[in-house]
Amino acid sequence: MSKLPKLLTIGEVSYRSGVAQTALRFYEQRDLITATRTSGNQRRYDRTVLRRLAFIRAAQRVGLSLEQIAEALSTLPADRAPGKADWSRLSRSWRDELDARIEGLQKLRDNLTGCIACGCLSLRTCALNNPDDIAMDRLGPGRTLLQPAGDGC
Repeated sequence: MSKLPKLLTIGEVSYRSGVAQTALRFYEQRDLITATRTSGNQRRYDRTVLRRLAFIRAAQRVGLSLEQIAEALSTLPADRAPGKADWSRLSRSWRDELDARIEGLQKLRDNLTGCIACGCLSLRTCALNNPDDIAMDRLGPGRTLLQPAGDGC
């Protein structure tokens, strides 16, 4: 006779994972995790949610968006937690993006050092505000091109 896994309350999951209850509800709305409901409409989580939450937090730490994390988790069976082989497969698919981010951060660091030394912060020539004058063709000289977070420098 097999024993069914114990279901955890939202408070227990929050305590054991270190993830705020509001974040758990948000993750549930985004289909990153799932919960069942009791007859009193209270959330109950399978223990495997703890592994999924660890996976989500690790992916966030390396800079992945929730959309990327959701896409990755959608490739896994919903009835089990991601394991070492899953993480290995998925992390390989993120390697190129992470390498590009590292390269972008290194360029930012190098340009920041040069910019601090010159102090110009010119909108026309500053390597931080308009790297390689990439906005000139579209917007004219001297305009800044702000990139979304995570797109390098």
